[in-house]
Amino acid sequence: MTPGRTRLSLLAVLAASTFAFAACGGDDEESTTAASTPTTASTSSGTASSAVSLKDVCPAKVVLQTDWHPESDHSEAYALIDPATAEYDKGKKRVTGKLMAQGQDTGVEIEVRAGGPATGFQSPTQQMYTDKSITLGYLNTDESVQNAAKFPMVAIMAPREKWAQVLIYDPGNYDFKTIADIGKTDTKVLYFKGNVYMDYLVGAGILKKSQVDSSYDGKPARFVTGGGKVVQQGFVTAEPWQYENSVKQWGKKVSTLPIADAGYPNYGEAIGVRKADVTENADCLKKLVPIMQQAQVDYAKDPSAANAVIVEAAKVFDNGWDYPKELADYAVKAQLDGGIIANGANATLGDLEEKRIDEMIKLVGPIYEKQNVDVPAGLKASDLFTNEFIDTKIGLPAAATR
Repeated sequence: MTPGRTRLSLLAVLAASTFAFAACGGDDEESTTAASTPTTASTSSGTASSAVSLKDVCPAKVVLQTDWHPESDHSEAYALIDPATAEYDKGKKRVTGKLMAQGQDTGVEIEVRAGGPATGFQSPTQQMYTDKSITLGYLNTDESVQNAAKFPMVAIMAPREKWAQVLIYDPGNYDFKTIADIGKTDTKVLYFKGNVYMDYLVGAGILKKSQVDSSYDGKPARFVTGGGKVVQQGFVTAEPWQYENSVKQWGKKVSTLPIADAGYPNYGEAIGVRKADVTENADCLKKLVPIMQQAQVDYAKDPSAANAVIVEAAKVFDNGWDYPKELADYAVKAQLDGGIIANGANATLGDLEEKRIDEMIKLVGPIYEKQNVDVPAGLKASDLFTNEFIDTKIGLPAAATR
């Protein structure tokens, strides 16, 4: 499967003289920590408001599988958790609490599970087809095309309108304006093997095959020791802040170029369900998805409570992912300023565009077929997404930047 959120671990960059990369295994220790984060008002009676009640239509515990450590890129998930009832499970790398809708108790719990090393780097799709207790999971459109035959998933909400994946470079060495500018040079481009967007960039003639290098391992060593004379994959929500503030051997700004701007309209970290659950869990999703839309809108207005849960989770899990408040705050601004958390072409946050998904099928379908991946004949956008649960009235105000 397409690699998920493989990022620079801050344990790899905090030492002043060495480049140590954090070990990836899970922690077998079982410990649960009660909430210690700032709280917001919650319904203390334990009785769900009838207007937002999910008790009769959803599982008693809604489980959402993320694709990486706790981070602001998972805002709409952690924003559902009541900080006053949040419990942090260090061993299983999960946060559980009341599922709230604008301060009202829905009558069910939400469990947000960390991904990446916490799942042995299995994707949420793999996890969902192994563990049927998982209600929702993150997915990318290209990954959905790849898995359409064996592990069909349907995206039901796009909390992020634009993919946060970028290429980073040193503005002291280069003045690239587009990814195509990189392709006009012989500058090496480092990436994780298996990322299909790189196959697209090469196949489209945007980058040269001779300049792309799949040996990137998440460490900053090659970028730093080479004096920033390579280009490297990253996420606009993390690496720019990390390289300036946490990579002591670098300690200065890097510039970014979004993969999305190179004609790759991938939906990154959409919320999806197993294909059969679109029908089987329809009653739950009709009420739950609008709550998630609103949670993302509210997060854009005031991310403090959700970010406190995220930062605390990363601290308690202690799994090689240092995620301070400053990075969480930076990530919010990066998402808003970069049009990542945004409405679509309309006034709605969370709906998906059929033409974008059809375009992704056209772009990556042939690439996967060359890799002997079984892509169903006649696969179309409607096989991979639905907007039937979206409340079109929920969206960000016109000027939602911070």
